[in-house]
Amino acid sequence: MTRPEMTARSIARTVLIVVAVLLTIYVLYLLRKPISWLVIAAFIAVAAAGPVNVLQRKMKRGVAIVIVYIVIALIPVALSALLIPSLVGQIEYLADNTPEYVQDIENWVQDNETLSNLNDDYDITGKLQAEAEKLPEQIPDAAGVLSDIGVGLVNSVFAALTIMILSIFMVAGGPRWINGFIEAQRPEHAERMERTLQKIANAIGNYVGGALLQATIAGVTAFILLTILGAPFAGPLALVVFFFDLIPVVGATIAAFLVAIVMIFVNFPVALIIWVIYAIAYQQFENYVVQPQIQKRATKIDPFVVLVAVLFGSTLFGVIGAILAIPAAAAILITISEIRAYMREYGDGTEPKPKKKPARRRAKPKPKTA
Repeated sequence: MTRPEMTARSIARTVLIVVAVLLTIYVLYLLRKPISWLVIAAFIAVAAAGPVNVLQRKMKRGVAIVIVYIVIALIPVALSALLIPSLVGQIEYLADNTPEYVQDIENWVQDNETLSNLNDDYDITGKLQAEAEKLPEQIPDAAGVLSDIGVGLVNSVFAALTIMILSIFMVAGGPRWINGFIEAQRPEHAERMERTLQKIANAIGNYVGGALLQATIAGVTAFILLTILGAPFAGPLALVVFFFDLIPVVGATIAAFLVAIVMIFVNFPVALIIWVIYAIAYQQFENYVVQPQIQKRATKIDPFVVLVAVLFGSTLFGVIGAILAIPAAAAILITISEIRAYMREYGDGTEPKPKKKPARRRAKPKPKTA
């Protein structure tokens, strides 16, 4: 077998292809932020299309879009109105009562022989007491940190507004764009393309419903436990658990950590220990039982695939990857299923000829009677 000759033309073509691929990758890297915004906007648009279509039966589509997106925009506003006053009050209460908490910890340490010996050697409680007395004086120094947080918040608000505007345009023009895309296909492919896109849209809508159900379960169970433990602001803390639980894998951990900070000051250390044990046990139960089973019924994906998709998505793209992993996996599996069905139907690469209708038999003429 002879090797093909390397001509100057083939070398130049190969070099151009490599350069084009590298240039494309570099451009995609530069545009990674707006591309991620477009992906998130598309996800929100598909999720919002269901409620919009329901409301459209009773009103104009434009009015339905406005109502749905006002509700979406009010969710973070309502959450902030519930949490921020409680958070500010809790911080002020913490700053005023930190010396008392340190004294309680000191008494608890003195009652424990092992911890008492460590305290005698390293003067742990004395150092805590000194830092606690400085805490009210250090609060004004946090202005610089709050300024940085404010800049980040402004950037986040700008990104959120951009994503929402893109999403609104997608919901408003989506049906027209999809119909135009389908009409551009060959007639024998248009029906299959429409069916595939509809299945993907249904899978994403079902995923959102499943995620809300999962977060509701987490929020309700957290509220019950926090109420039993006597935690302050059990309702707002349960809302924190609800919203963070919408983030697969890491969301429950973040929420558990935030609640644990509050539980330090509620019947320490019993309440904190109970909460930590609950959070660890519930997260494992949710990650390996609740989420896979709910998403299996919502998106028709095997629980193992759900778990692997979330792990891969979170590793590659962080929080956004974790959120979009399951609907992306559903879209890929649906597309593969339709391609396999197409290959089974047209395996030889030729389109089937339309079936001819069987020819009618002519009735035999009746014999003439004399």
